[in-house]
Amino acid sequence: MKEDNCLHAALICLGMLCYSHAVTAEKLNHTRPSLHGHHEKGKEGQVLHRSKRGWVWNQFFVIEEYTGPDPVLVGRLHSDIDSGDGNIKYILSGEGAGIIFVIDDKSGNIHATKTLDREERAQYTLTAQAVDRNTNRPLEPPSEFIVKVQDINDNPPEFLHENYHANVPERSNVGTSVIQVTASDADDPTYGNSAKLVYSILEGQPYFSVEAQTGIIRTALPNMDREAKEEYHVVIQAKDMGGHMGGLSGTTKVTITLTDVNDNPPKFPQSVYQMSVSEAAVPGEEVGRVKAKDPDIGENGLVAYSIIDGDGVDMFEITTDYETQEGVVKLKKLLDFETKKSYSLKVEAANVHIDPKFISNGPFKDTVTVKISVEDADEPPVFLKPSYIFEVQENAAPGTVVGKVHAKDPDAANSAIRYSIDRHTDLERYFMINAEDGNIKTIKALDREEIAWHNISVFAVEVHKQHQEAKVPVAIKVVDVNDNAPKFAAAYEAFVCENARSNQQFITISADDKDDSANGPRFIFSLPPEIIHNPNFTLRDNRDNTASVLVRREGFSRQKQDLYLLPIVISDGGLPPMSSTNTLTIRVCGCDSNGSLLSCNAEAYVLNAGLSTGALVAILACIVILLVIVVLFVTLKRQKKEPLIVFEEEDVRENIITYDDEGGGEEDTEAFDIATLQNPDGINGFIPRKDIKPEYQYMPRPGLRPAPNSVDVDDFINTRIQEADNDPTAPPYDSIQIYGYEGRGSVAGSLSSLESATTDSDLDYDYLQNWGPRFKKLADLYGSKDTFDDDS
Repeated sequence: MKEDNCLHAALICLGMLCYSHAVTAEKLNHTRPSLHGHHEKGKEGQVLHRSKRGWVWNQFFVIEEYTGPDPVLVGRLHSDIDSGDGNIKYILSGEGAGIIFVIDDKSGNIHATKTLDREERAQYTLTAQAVDRNTNRPLEPPSEFIVKVQDINDNPPEFLHENYHANVPERSNVGTSVIQVTASDADDPTYGNSAKLVYSILEGQPYFSVEAQTGIIRTALPNMDREAKEEYHVVIQAKDMGGHMGGLSGTTKVTITLTDVNDNPPKFPQSVYQMSVSEAAVPGEEVGRVKAKDPDIGENGLVAYSIIDGDGVDMFEITTDYETQEGVVKLKKLLDFETKKSYSLKVEAANVHIDPKFISNGPFKDTVTVKISVEDADEPPVFLKPSYIFEVQENAAPGTVVGKVHAKDPDAANSAIRYSIDRHTDLERYFMINAEDGNIKTIKALDREEIAWHNISVFAVEVHKQHQEAKVPVAIKVVDVNDNAPKFAAAYEAFVCENARSNQQFITISADDKDDSANGPRFIFSLPPEIIHNPNFTLRDNRDNTASVLVRREGFSRQKQDLYLLPIVISDGGLPPMSSTNTLTIRVCGCDSNGSLLSCNAEAYVLNAGLSTGALVAILACIVILLVIVVLFVTLKRQKKEPLIVFEEEDVRENIITYDDEGGGEEDTEAFDIATLQNPDGINGFIPRKDIKPEYQYMPRPGLRPAPNSVDVDDFINTRIQEADNDPTAPPYDSIQIYGYEGRGSVAGSLSSLESATTDSDLDYDYLQNWGPRFKKLADLYGSKDTFDDDS
């Protein structure tokens, strides 16, 4: 036995280590000196010194993914105090002890019972200890060691995505970066080349390349054209072990799309377009379409069209339909086949957006010739003017020619034209037109003061094609002639004061003339020659179409004359002039000292000379009192009632007494219970009518109706009565309402005495004899039965 007892642990790596136990232990394990030691006495009395542990094996290695039939020997624990007699027991604890790692408690050999994966767990920490087998007393302190899982290249590289998508503009320069792909390897990057990756391209050459270390994909060919091929599929491989043989690899697919650039100009597929349009087409109508093809897409393929030359520049226009990328040729003005039968246009198509990088590929435009032929159409007649204006004097004799309209057939046939007036525009039929030559004449005299302008419409139709029709407005002005004399502009009524001064103006008048201004003003005002020296009033023409009336003398009196009529002659300025005599009414009024009107009533003076105001009030009061007395007398007379007729008390047999008190009617519900008078048969809402029979509809007989012109009133009335009697559906205007219901289940029975004489009654009415003379008549009527039988 050596002086120092040491615990040795050896790591045996199968398949990799071929060295001896001592060499392996020396090279692969680290040691550290023991910290504990003590002395013991031997059996022969010698003092034995227990040596310290010299070395501890604290790190073992085991290869991952071992698939052999036997457990892998990881290493061996051995203590110098172990004499091989089996008294020492080795114990293992820690991570995976007893499950993954097991120890032979006698030999100290450690085995791995399961396949290990470094990518799941790279190392395990365990604790070993030697104890007495019999007492389990620790013989040495526990020793901790690590078991590391040795990596092997068992994981291939994996890309972050299974598929990548990238875009790159077409015609990009060589080496343009497209996309970077990245792969990862789960193996240990610090051990060997298991995680060292190298990228390479498997598919996609010669268009693209990839950088081996970074995975950046770049373009490899110049001028790749999207219009030739738009999409490419590239396969990239990532291989570990630095790309050497035996390394594992993974792949990914990259889809690369070339994006469009404007590198193609528009081109027309043909050099000439043929189109046709009818001369009857209206402006804005589509004539045809042209299209220049541009293989670019999006805004790079947008094309704008324009007309740059040709003899139809003024007649046609072109617009761009951006949905279909077509140029739409439209009519700009009306066409005439007889004037021009064809047109030629030069149309240009140009890109809207041009890329300066490819300007050298230009020009980015193209031109084409468009030939348009005009087709003849059956056109309606055309008037020589769009509208006509004629004049005719008012009061012209019927048949006067107003004017002439003219239309022609624009077609080559040049058909004859017939004219007519639209009567909706000439309801009063003032005009007529010659159907052959278009002369318009008056039918009756026209009055400018009634209608100054006549607006009519004239139709022109082809003789052999009635559906071809044209219409033109005709305005006819009625020229004024001086046929209306001027009159007062208003109904004038003048007032002059009794105390008016001489030459005082009291009214200004003006005139109005229905004629035109040429035949109206200037108006001339004058007095008739017979009263030109009127002693009361005079007239002054103001020469502005007005005149002033002045007082010629002073001292007017209402008692002598309160009303004056002054004739005034008004002449107009027409040729020949027209004049009229108008009468001005002038009233004489009382005025104060300032000339303000007080009263124009002439009777006021008469009343003052007769009765005073107090007398008039007294007379009116007497008349009112008399009227009140008469009204009261008549009212009392109507309300007076005649006294009831009084008869002898014993004379009651043939007297009829009238009672005018009729009670409260339907609203009087407090005097008795109205429910007792209701018919139980009518509670359900149905009370059968007894005066009609509604089972059939009455149809009056024709024979019963008298002749319409019959004068026999009796026959007429009798016929009406018979129809009413036989008609069960007629309302009972003259029916008698019978109230025969007197209650159901009455103990006393009927109270009526109308049928008492014909019924067998057991009642005794002899007690009526004792009621006195007032009931003697009843006693005689309802006496004893024997007496009644004797009388009979």
